[in-house]
Amino acid sequence: MKNLEKFNELRHRMNEAILGCGHLGLKRFWALDSRAYEPNNLDEKTLELLGLATSMVLRCDDCVTYHVVRCIQLGFTDEELHDALNVALVVGGSITIPHIRRAFETMEHCRELQKTDPELESLL
Repeated sequence: MKNLEKFNELRHRMNEAILGCGHLGLKRFWALDSRAYEPNNLDEKTLELLGLATSMVLRCDDCVTYHVVRCIQLGFTDEELHDALNVALVVGGSITIPHIRRAFETMEHCRELQKTDPELESLL
């Protein structure tokens, strides 16, 4: 089973190292990425679901893991996530299947963690 706690720790540690290196371009991109998911004309849930589907098509496992966790934190059901993954499969083709497997694994782990941490506050 995927270790989301380890993923979360590494993500936080490396983000701190990257942002702490002082490179202006890196800091600007991180700020841009964060702002892209702030509600404007679309709500936060829709933006995260778009992030999940596009990350799946781009085959970025870290991104998919992040967006699956965020979608679950925002209250998406497994069935709603299945719909988004289906769209990503149609757009991205069969090359996305291994990434869909990992997304399902992340969903299973999140649902297990929710038994003791319903809001997944320990993640991200």
